Amino acid sequence: MRNRQWTGTFLAFLALSLSACGSSATSSHAITIHQSDMPRVAATASQSPIPGGKATDLAGKSVTVNDPTRIVSLATSVAEIISALGATNALVGRDVASQTSQLANVPVVTEGLSVSAEKVLATKPTLVIADAQTAPSEALDAIAKAGIQIISVPQAWTLDAVAPRVTAVAQALGIPHSAPEVIAQLHLKPRQQTATKVAFLYVRGTSSVYLIGGKGSGADALITAAGAHDVGAEAGMNPFTPLTPEALIKLQPDVLLVMTKGLESVNGVDGLVALPGVAQTPAGMNKRIIAVDDGLLLAFGADTGNVITALSDALSQVMKP
Repeated sequence: MRNRQWTGTFLAFLALSLSACGSSATSSHAITIHQSDMPRVAATASQSPIPGGKATDLAGKSVTVNDPTRIVSLATSVAEIISALGATNALVGRDVASQTSQLANVPVVTEGLSVSAEKVLATKPTLVIADAQTAPSEALDAIAKAGIQIISVPQAWTLDAVAPRVTAVAQALGIPHSAPEVIAQLHLKPRQQTATKVAFLYVRGTSSVYLIGGKGSGADALITAAGAHDVGAEAGMNPFTPLTPEALIKLQPDVLLVMTKGLESVNGVDGLVALPGVAQTPAGMNKRIIAVDDGLLLAFGADTGNVITALSDALSQVMKP
């Protein structure tokens, strides 16, 4: 089970990055994987009207969805899943991490990963979808007091959890028959294992935040699925651990995986390599760095299979002599 204290801290840092402005361009030394580069998951046939089905509320009680005609999705990446299920037209609000092109006209109602009750209520929703990490609770309380039904869907931090999340969303909307078609497109099969060692670094130079990912970070599942080894996870590190030069040098990663805005925050590849300890690793010496858009890397939604493919391809490229 993920530790809620470190998860909350990390999500607070991630909220800052998702709400930041500016380009995600990086140095030419890095391979960058952008949300816009992801092949679009073909939506199932348009679902209209959406009947509503069985779901779980915030207290864990089984409920029937009363009216899913105007949906605000606050759970990370769930708006993308709803769109893939053919129900884009029902969405009237989304979280900032759901960024696929088909959602461009759906208003963002979160500030970073923090819910704005005012923005949610302004969309006049009939249904709000959250998960265990949706915060703050005061905002959800305000939405519930306004008479809006709120349901909760499972989180996903591993590949095995993605399909059940899609299924739960489809069941809540009353269109469970659409889930298998979406799941079939996810291509979650792990790639052939290689000897490449990867360290996931969460860096925010402007906030002096420097963390290394370990077991349960979410990135470890993607790195493994892409055919590489997450050195932080294999060393038994916590999901997010303060980065020290000694720890990084001991791990000796071949490649560093970062988020695009994190790379920006340390002034690109050269700034990352200048961090203590980085230049003493094979990744730093060879400037083998892969940057993935902030809202894409840990979303575990409809693009997860595409992220694995792109990451596997990028690893092959950066490891070429």
